[in-house]
Amino acid sequence: MSTDVATRPTYGNWRRPRRPGLGSLGLIGTFGVFGGLVLILLMSLISLIAAIFVAVPLVVLLAPLMVRTQDGRNLYQLIVLRIGWFRRRAKGATTYVSGPLSPRPGGQFRPPGVLSRVTMAEGRDAYDRPFGVLHHPGRNLYTIVLACEPDGGSLVDPDQADVWVAAWGHWLARLSHEPQLRGAAVIVETAPDPGTRLANEVLPRIRDDAPEAAKAVMREVVERYPSASSEMHTYVALTYGVPAGQKRPKDELVTEIAIRMPGLLSGLVEAGGGTAYPLSAERIAEVVRVAYDPAVAGEVLSVRAQYGTTGLQWEDAGPAATYEAANAYQHDSGVSRTWLLTLAPRGTVRSNVLRAMMEAAPGTRRKRVALLYRPIDPATSARIVEADRRAAQFMASSGRGMVQARAASEMEAAEQTAAEEAAGAGLVEFSLMVTVTVDSKEQLADAAVTVRNLQGAARLSLRPANLMQAAAFACTLPVGVLPWELTLVPQSLQEAL
Repeated sequence: MSTDVATRPTYGNWRRPRRPGLGSLGLIGTFGVFGGLVLILLMSLISLIAAIFVAVPLVVLLAPLMVRTQDGRNLYQLIVLRIGWFRRRAKGATTYVSGPLSPRPGGQFRPPGVLSRVTMAEGRDAYDRPFGVLHHPGRNLYTIVLACEPDGGSLVDPDQADVWVAAWGHWLARLSHEPQLRGAAVIVETAPDPGTRLANEVLPRIRDDAPEAAKAVMREVVERYPSASSEMHTYVALTYGVPAGQKRPKDELVTEIAIRMPGLLSGLVEAGGGTAYPLSAERIAEVVRVAYDPAVAGEVLSVRAQYGTTGLQWEDAGPAATYEAANAYQHDSGVSRTWLLTLAPRGTVRSNVLRAMMEAAPGTRRKRVALLYRPIDPATSARIVEADRRAAQFMASSGRGMVQARAASEMEAAEQTAAEEAAGAGLVEFSLMVTVTVDSKEQLADAAVTVRNLQGAARLSLRPANLMQAAAFACTLPVGVLPWELTLVPQSLQEAL
C-alpha cells in the first residue's frame, strides 16, 4: 500500500541586484579607492606629509559610501534626500492650493506634484471601448490603465491557484518583450463599502404594496450591510516611453497601444484576473478624485449609478489643498502615509503570502497596495544572470564555514535563475508600496500598527517614505508614476553608487 502526499508548491528565488564593486563601496567607490591608492603612492614619493594630505580627504569622501541602510542607501543619498526636503519646504512647495480662489492659472483643481503637468487623451480599442491615455511630458511617457475583477482564492483548488500563478509569471515575462514598455504597476485598493451601490439596487425595487415587515427588513439590510463589508478594486497601469530623439504623433502611439490591448487583457484573464477591461479617461479621473478626497466616494458612485456618467475631467480630479509633512500627507478629507519595501520575504513563500496585505484593513478610510514592476530586456537579463552566477561561484569557492554554506545556497539559486532565463523566463525588478489613508493625524499611529502587523504576516520589511510622502502617494495611484523615472540621476549612475 502506498500513500501519495500532495504538497503545495512554494515560490521564491528573488534577490536584490548585486552591486558592482568592493563590498558596499559600489563601482564609483571602488574606482575611487584604487585611484586614491595610486595617487597616495605617487605623493609618498614626494613626501609623507603630501601623502597624508591626500589620504585624509580621500577617506572622508569615501567613508559615507561604506555606511548603508537596510535598503542599500548610503549617507550621500540620505543627505541629498534631506537637502531636497529642506529646499521644497523653503520654497513653499510642500503646500498646494488649487481652484478658482487660488493663484494658479485656469482656476481648476489639477492634481498636484508630479502629476501637475500630466495631460489626458482618449482612444478606442478593438472592441470600440474608450480608454484613457495619460501623457507625462517630462519623460515623454504614456500610460494606460486596465481594471480587472480577480476571482479570489476562496473555495479555489490549490491546483487552480498554481495555474494562475504560472499564468501571471508568463504575463510578467511577456512584459520584457513588450516594445517600449518602461514599467508596470498593479494597484489593489480597498475601502469600506459606502453602501451606495446596494442602496441603488435595492431601494428602487421595493414595491409600495409589499408588506411593511418585508420593507423594513430590506431597508435594515441596506443600512447595516455596508458596515461589515468592503469594496476592492484592482488596476494595472502600463507605461510606455518614446525613445530619446524620436518624435511620434500622439494619435499614432495611441493606435499602436489599442492594437496591443486585447492581448494584454487576455493574459490578465488567464492569470485569474476575471473580467478585465480598459479604464476610460473619466474613470481614471474618478479614481484620482476619490483618492485625494475619500469623502466623495459615495457621491461619485451615486451620481454614476443615477446618470451613468459623472462628467469628471482630469483637470478637476485633484484636491483643493494639500500639505506635505515629513511623515504624512494631508489632502482634502484624508491624511495618508506611505511605506516602501526594503526587504522581500526570505526563503520561499506560498501563493497566498500577500493575502492579508491585500485585504481591507479595519479603521482605515482607504488602503492601496502597489506592486511595481520594471521589466528587463532579454539581452540585459542574460548579462545580469551570468554576472550573478560568476559572483556566486567565486564566493562559494573562497568562503569558509557558515559563509561557505550561505554562498553555496546563493550559487544554487543563481544556477536555477540562469537555467530558467535560458529556458525563456523573464527577469523583472519589483518593489512594493503601501498607502494608508485615515481621517485625522491622530489615527496615523493606529494605521502604523496595522501596517506593522500586515508586513509581519506577509514576511515583508517596510519603512515609511519620510521626506517624500507626496511623491510616494502619487506612485501608488494608477496613473503610471514610476519612481525610477522621477530621479534626476540616471539609473546606471545610481547602480554604480
